[in-house]
Amino acid sequence: MKTTVGTIVLEVNEATLALSLTASGQNWQTAEDFVPYLQADGRRVPLNSAADIRVSPWHSGVGDGILISLDDFQSGQGGPSLEGLSLQLLAWVEASTEIVRLEVIPVKEPEEGCPDKIVWPGPFEFNDGFRESVTLLNFEQGLLIPNDWPVETKKSAFDGMLNTAGAYMPWFGQILENHEGYLAICETPWNAGFDVLHPAEGPYTHMNVRWEPSLGHLDYRRILQVRFLHGCDVTSMCKEYRRYAIETGRLRTLREKAVMNPSLLDLIGCCFVHAGIKTKVQPDSDFYDPQDPGKNDHLTTFAQREDMVRKIYKAGVRKMYLHLDGWAQPGYDNCHPDYWPICEEAGGAQGMKSLSDTMKELGYMFGIHDQYRDYYRSAESFDENFACRLPDGSIPQHAHWAGGPQSYLCATQAPYYVRRNFERLLDQGIRLDGAYLDVFTCNEGDECDNPQHRMTRRDCYDFRQQCFRYLLSKGILPSSEEVNDWAMPSLVFCHYAPYDFQLAAPGTPKRGIPAPLFNLVYHDCVIEPFMMDVVEGGQGSAGTEDYMLYALLNGQAPYLIRNAAYPNIDGAFGGAGITLEKAVSRCQVVQKLHEKVGLLEMVRFEVLNAEGTLQRTTFADGTSVTVDFEKNSYSISR
Repeated sequence: MKTTVGTIVLEVNEATLALSLTASGQNWQTAEDFVPYLQADGRRVPLNSAADIRVSPWHSGVGDGILISLDDFQSGQGGPSLEGLSLQLLAWVEASTEIVRLEVIPVKEPEEGCPDKIVWPGPFEFNDGFRESVTLLNFEQGLLIPNDWPVETKKSAFDGMLNTAGAYMPWFGQILENHEGYLAICETPWNAGFDVLHPAEGPYTHMNVRWEPSLGHLDYRRILQVRFLHGCDVTSMCKEYRRYAIETGRLRTLREKAVMNPSLLDLIGCCFVHAGIKTKVQPDSDFYDPQDPGKNDHLTTFAQREDMVRKIYKAGVRKMYLHLDGWAQPGYDNCHPDYWPICEEAGGAQGMKSLSDTMKELGYMFGIHDQYRDYYRSAESFDENFACRLPDGSIPQHAHWAGGPQSYLCATQAPYYVRRNFERLLDQGIRLDGAYLDVFTCNEGDECDNPQHRMTRRDCYDFRQQCFRYLLSKGILPSSEEVNDWAMPSLVFCHYAPYDFQLAAPGTPKRGIPAPLFNLVYHDCVIEPFMMDVVEGGQGSAGTEDYMLYALLNGQAPYLIRNAAYPNIDGAFGGAGITLEKAVSRCQVVQKLHEKVGLLEMVRFEVLNAEGTLQRTTFADGTSVTVDFEKNSYSISR
């Protein structure tokens, strides 16, 4: 069945359910060997196995399309029970914009159980093997995968779950060597993920969206919109998504946020220092080292941290933000959300207040690490009734981090604990410029099926935003581990927003060309400290890679010191030794650029050679940064 709306021709194969879209003469067809399917009880059930398939024209006042109705699924002998399941697949074109929308509509759920996922429409053919044909993947800061790239990619972090580090933004795109492309935006990202498949050397990259249940139900319609772009490149595709972010109210600039919280402007041009007070790895933690007990405990007093910041000031740093870990009992990543009292052996409330006062005296900014997702069983207020409960009644738990056994706090409770804890800190006279609420913008949203506080993933993101907004109301700038599209209305800064390779061991082959996709959309909306390590095994001619180049290319803030809480994860692999004086000198170059462009839109990104080692960004005032990762060199011009 075929329908035409404007320049868009939409066609559905009634036997295979394959989809064909033609925009201004360029055809995009779902992969020849792909059959749309649902998965239930771990088994794949083709959607065209339904005994009752009806395909009919669909019309509304704003567009036309094709409706596929699926009933009476045949799961095969020994397969999952799908009795009663009724689905509709709707492909339609909005006439005024020529945007294509592809919808999965659950009409009736199975009488027993629920599919684990539904995959429709599936990946488009993207099989030409050309270096110039690229896939845009929002894996952390961003990745371009040329069709002939030599390194395999099968999935991103969190298995590509949207609203996580595996997909900072809920879209992907593909651009052919003739500059025809499409942008696929997930309008309903809360229970969805991206699948990516690129074999070593290509010649193709396949990407699709998958739809997962919410609290054990399909529950609501899922929508993927597709926009076709002509004569496009990486920049124009990102700017098309920026327009969507403006339309939907997600884009809120730093200048807008500064109207409510003027102290935000003091962060522009800062360097960042990440340091801690107390480490206590519990014996029942996965990180506990019984062979070397000295590794499990460490203490630095507040007075010692005062000495550290005075040395930094003496070294010439005039703008700095201190992120402080481990400031309360019993130590970093312990007993949350009951992280209290302020560490006595480090100097207690008086010592922490003195450090805060010293920061103000030096003109520095001060913030703390805190945590409202990890729900430690050692917490005094721990009550399993408030832990996230899955639809089968189970409660996820592990003992990975320093505090030992934990569940996950239902996010319905998080705003209450945030208010309790920060009011308590304010009562102690501790003056905070910022606060870091760990993992909120990195990890997936949680779900909870406890009837007393039932919560969907969509609800969870709303409750996390409530925590950020509370901090803003108190004049405290909110931060979290990474960045994410859903948090842009309220997030001011983050711990980092790295490229995926920066979290892998140095020398690990890159899965594509690193590209600042997130900053092309949101540079003027959030402050991102960048790693400044010089690592061995990089792509530079001297066998090293200088991460300072990425800080400059992105026009973001630098890390002066980043003392990670756990070794050999999250990019904490150590780098070439650099003296404090040298580190300050390097940071000052990045700070000067950030002061100039930190509030500006990044308006263009260019890859200047086939290998992707020569890149340029341009900002709204005309400032351009060109970096050569092969020579470890840069130039800044206007």
